[in-house]
Amino acid sequence: MLSTSQPAADIAVRAVHTNADVTLSFVRTRARFRPAGPASVVVAVSLLLAGCAAADLGTEGGGETGAEPQVTASAPAEKNPAKKNPAEEPAEKPVESSDESQAPQTEPSPVAAPAEGPVDAPGAPPATGLDLTEHSATDPGSPWVVVNKRRPLDPIDYEPDLTVVRGYLVRTDAARDVAALLDAAAADGVRLTLRSAYRGYPKQAAVYEGWVAQLGAEQADEVSARPGHSEHQTGLGVDVGGTTRPECDFEACFGETVEGRWVAEHAAEFGMLVRYTRQNSAVTGYAPEPWHLRWVGRELAAHMRATGVTTLEEVLDVPGGDYAD
Repeated sequence: MLSTSQPAADIAVRAVHTNADVTLSFVRTRARFRPAGPASVVVAVSLLLAGCAAADLGTEGGGETGAEPQVTASAPAEKNPAKKNPAEEPAEKPVESSDESQAPQTEPSPVAAPAEGPVDAPGAPPATGLDLTEHSATDPGSPWVVVNKRRPLDPIDYEPDLTVVRGYLVRTDAARDVAALLDAAAADGVRLTLRSAYRGYPKQAAVYEGWVAQLGAEQADEVSARPGHSEHQTGLGVDVGGTTRPECDFEACFGETVEGRWVAEHAAEFGMLVRYTRQNSAVTGYAPEPWHLRWVGRELAAHMRATGVTTLEEVLDVPGGDYAD
């Protein structure tokens, strides 16, 4: 109880109010009152009530009490570090898609949005978005150069920049994929070997003349290119062989070997085509050669696989078939 008999009273008021971890303290206030009887009690009670009210205002509004305002809103929760972004996860197997230009969504919606614009008719080849005019089909330095019986190299004695791969010369821009193909086969337990690669104009002339001497010109044209018309001269063509049935190297039965089947399935993954097949011989002008691979780069090889086109002549719209003369 407060005394009203003293002419001067030291009234010590300390109000402590706790709300959500906020404590507001009023420091000692020294006040001198004239003896006024019960009025001193009224003043003391008023101060006590005012102190509690001020404490309430300080916790809710982060106001003007001098204390650091407390953050009452919860901070955004961090993403679970164990949950990886699907776009950063390497796929275990290649994903076959007709549209490789579309990036994977990191937060896929459970309901697919309806496609906008026209939809390809059933049976239409899938669109891959590849610009088929990106590289020349006539420049001998182009990865997409088409060399066949109708289209010789220009200049006819063209010589490319070359790199050695497993003891054979191949064009420099194809070398990495040729080596990767051989390494991938080995990783799958398939021993694939190089049997032939770059041949310059003089060498190709000698090879062709040897076939003419053995078979005659007409049959030689079915199995060997005239000098200046060979993909080997570009440095982009290679011949592969195997070890399970060595007698099938450079023979049609190579396609039936373990190595031949592996090549037919995986060559496109490394930017290569099995260039001459039974199905496309009328377009290419050559008998089937399941051992002969032509590097065109991974983008074009993937496009051709996706669209089902097997020849450079068709995909790049250039003439093929037999010699004009």
